[in-house]
Amino acid sequence: MEQSIPSDLVFECPRCAEPIVARFYGPCEPCRDALRAAFAAEARDVEVEEYVPKMNVTPNAVASKE
Repeated sequence: MEQSIPSDLVFECPRCAEPIVARFYGPCEPCRDALRAAFAAEARDVEVEEYVPKMNVTPNAVASKE
């Protein structure tokens, strides 16, 4: 008994509550365009200093014995 998956779903847009027909659940096309415009960002290179571990541990007396 295989169930066929419908190719299009009928639901309300979770953002504007307008009824839409789409393959996947999510915002409608105008809402997606508005979200892309609102949250658009440019990629940039971020330079980070090299990691240097802190030396807050005292050496073991046996390990430093000469």
